[in-house]
Amino acid sequence: MVDLTDEERAAITATMKRIALLMEEIGWQTAFADLTEAQVRALIEEAVEGFREAMADIARAQTPEVPF
Repeated sequence: MVDLTDEERAAITATMKRIALLMEEIGWQTAFADLTEAQVRALIEEAVEGFREAMADIARAQTPEVPF
């Protein structure tokens, strides 16, 4: 098990919301084994991009502005 930081946990939560929107399109009743390659790829891409964006947003919010 990985020891996640609070920031990583927050990013995962934000990413889950994005994946949920995609799953709405795919259909929640669809078994993982029944997903097409394109659907699996889309889920992975959404997870990676969502996590990256959330971590960047968190870092930006925690970085003080330069006063000049």
